[in-house]
Amino acid sequence: MTKILMTSVRDDEQAAINEFAKEHHVEIITTPKLIDDAVELTKDVDGLVIQQRSKLPDDIYTQLKANGIKQIATRTAGFDMVDIDKAHESGLVVTNVPAYSPRSVAEHALMQIFRLLRKSYRFDSQVAQNDYRWFSDEQALEIHTATIGIIGVGRIGGVLAKLLHALGATVIGYDVKPREEMKETVEYVSKEELLRRSDVVSLHVDLNPTSKGLLTAQDFAIMKASAGLVNASRGPVVNTADLVAALKNKEITAAALDTFEGENEVVMTDRTNKGLDDAPLVKELHTMDNVILTPHIAFFTNLAVKNMVDFSLEDTLAVLDGKKSPHEIQ
Repeated sequence: MTKILMTSVRDDEQAAINEFAKEHHVEIITTPKLIDDAVELTKDVDGLVIQQRSKLPDDIYTQLKANGIKQIATRTAGFDMVDIDKAHESGLVVTNVPAYSPRSVAEHALMQIFRLLRKSYRFDSQVAQNDYRWFSDEQALEIHTATIGIIGVGRIGGVLAKLLHALGATVIGYDVKPREEMKETVEYVSKEELLRRSDVVSLHVDLNPTSKGLLTAQDFAIMKASAGLVNASRGPVVNTADLVAALKNKEITAAALDTFEGENEVVMTDRTNKGLDDAPLVKELHTMDNVILTPHIAFFTNLAVKNMVDFSLEDTLAVLDGKKSPHEIQ
């Protein structure tokens, strides 16, 4: 029977894993550990599925090869934690799950867009201090009167655009590869025009050399002083120090961040007692009453979790069977 090791497994994934194992007659060994600390377990398995944000150690690829592993399937859309060149040098096929549920992240972004437009972060802060007043500068924008800019109109950004369009918002988009089928929903514009016109900017790009630091001080200076920013893509897409400065200087009004620089140190950790002194940028964001932080959970829905498990395991079986996976990373 084929044996597959899955690392970084959470309790909420177990039902989908058990169902897949039963349906496909495979044995799936699970561990909450990162592959960094579980590489010894690969000696006794055929396939490997991982999930983590931290970069894999440089020497792990040769260890996996020595243990007979032929592939690495990451059950995430992002794959920057894997050194693709080193993996290929060790003969490892790498796959990801590029579209586990575009709607999950798009719906989260939509929720955050509403929260920024309705200034809910202000009321959350006030009510927490038993202040039930409201002020003139807290007047909201109705969604059908707002212009929402989407940077990266791909799978997720495209779904968000359709949701916004259905609600009557003006949707503008910037993408290096505009899609013809989206042009009735999105008005494609330059990045500069998008930043200048948008009431909220929502980021939905992959992390790659061209998208790292995509938004910096120069970009925030272009935006409306009343504008908000949503980042449900990857943290390094935004220069966090520049964002903090822009928020403090009132160049933009607010930000809702599901991903942010420094998140690897804090996400999935309990900081109740420890605090955030070792993550100063995150600490600064945390203390700001015009920032909404969530711990990289935009993807975290029932359908997305099942698809991430199923698709990554299907890719693993395909590679082990000598077949080509449509999700192979070149």
